[in-house]
Amino acid sequence: MKDSYTKRDALQALGAGAAFVAAGSLFGTLPAFAAEKSTTPTSKEDKTMTTITLPPLPYASNALEPHIGKQTVEIHHGKHQKAYVDKTNELIKGTDLEGKSLEEIIKASAKDSSKAVLFNNAAQAWNHIVYWDNMKANGGGKPSGDVLAKIEADFGSYDKFVEEFKANGLTQFGSGWVWLVLDNGKLKITKTANADNPVAHGQVAVLGVDVWEHAYYLDYQNRRVDYLSTFLDHLVNWDYAAKAIKG
Repeated sequence: MKDSYTKRDALQALGAGAAFVAAGSLFGTLPAFAAEKSTTPTSKEDKTMTTITLPPLPYASNALEPHIGKQTVEIHHGKHQKAYVDKTNELIKGTDLEGKSLEEIIKASAKDSSKAVLFNNAAQAWNHIVYWDNMKANGGGKPSGDVLAKIEADFGSYDKFVEEFKANGLTQFGSGWVWLVLDNGKLKITKTANADNPVAHGQVAVLGVDVWEHAYYLDYQNRRVDYLSTFLDHLVNWDYAAKAIKG
């Protein structure tokens, strides 16, 4: 039987290949697209699932403007937080912590100096989830209901809470966080250096504000006090705080 694959067939195949390459150059890099793997296991032997993921923002990247700009949010979420997530996955791969939650990884690494790099990355990945979730557009101001009652009971007044929260945020030397935590049923304000967080201390994070400079420098330069005031006056998601208090 004669071979039916003619010269014209070959030319048509080459043309289709050229069109495919052209499409790749127009719409993106083909190898990166082809290298994507499903994150859903298809069998017990499939270990390709990423255990720690970068959660999407709970709002559009420009939703916090004019208080926190779109560029700050996109760099902070898409670069800084993503780097912590990626590094955490790299460090847990092939270990007994692979497949564990961020909270479990933080608790397992918090007091182990040999796991300091893992703790820093996992804790920062977790810290930023709280940070984005405890803000919203048109938030802030004095809360009401049970949240206000709890703050007044544990701090004496809302103004005292504000004063103490700002003071802790301002006196955190260098990079770190200021937190409103629930500790044995009582609200307290703490500050932590670098990646340290409430999970490592058996506390519940009610609010958390990032005071690393990358969180506010594009919008406030060195005016950390203005950043903290804006968080309380215009950004706090008190609904998030209420859920954290109730547990």
